[in-house]
Amino acid sequence: MPELPEVETTRRGLAPHVERRRIAAICLRRDDLRWPIPAPVRDVAGERVISLTRRAKWLVWQLESGALLWHLGMSGSFRVWTPKGLPPVGPHDHVDLAMAAGRVIRFTDPRRFGALLWSPGDDPLAHPRLNGLGPEPFSEEFSGQRLWQCAHGRRGPVKSLIMDAGVVVGVGNIYACEALFLAGIHPRRSASRISLLRYGRLAAAIVDVLGRAIEEGGTSLRDFTAGDGRPGYFGQALLVYGREGEPCASCGGAIRRVIIGQRSTFYCARCQR
Repeated sequence: MPELPEVETTRRGLAPHVERRRIAAICLRRDDLRWPIPAPVRDVAGERVISLTRRAKWLVWQLESGALLWHLGMSGSFRVWTPKGLPPVGPHDHVDLAMAAGRVIRFTDPRRFGALLWSPGDDPLAHPRLNGLGPEPFSEEFSGQRLWQCAHGRRGPVKSLIMDAGVVVGVGNIYACEALFLAGIHPRRSASRISLLRYGRLAAAIVDVLGRAIEEGGTSLRDFTAGDGRPGYFGQALLVYGREGEPCASCGGAIRRVIIGQRSTFYCARCQR
């Protein structure tokens, strides 16, 4: 599943082709993806894309009368084509946006867990899918203090805490494993039994691992393709995720795998306490 770095990589790839440009036409080949596509989406032709931003894992296309809210789901991706180079429509090519500047933005989603929604007006963050989200990991609101405060009274594992979008957005399974390893915290440790000092280290690790992933282009996931068609490359640098049985880069011990919240979780039993 594309995580925050992959979504941010997609935003950066798409932005030069859509920001401050008009939508000439839209072609919806389905009435729904994960949820029904609202009727106003069909009427965006002629509108200018004022900005393309990201909130959590949502891409926010701010137009003149409202905003397209786009989620990649588990397997969604965008490609940018010239009209002459546009390939035939495949069975999973659900949306085409023809830009007045001569590019076609095609959204492909084999599993259809992605979403295309509509937010009227100029405040897309008020949309029900966005208004209850926690802070961005790169914002001033996110810190070890926040994690420590949110952990009070929680009996669940710390990994579940940092993957809670109401606590902090965008920390998916892959990068949660990586951040906990960098911070030296066992993923099963009770969230309420971690000190403020260690949460400070964990917050710094989250920012570090997500920042490096964005700069390196996102994780090389099978289903993910960046906006310009290039896969991400951060997967080559993962320290624990997907490395069960391999030696830990720090101590040489074997990387282990457990299931937490129905997700595979990778860690080093020696380095993480």
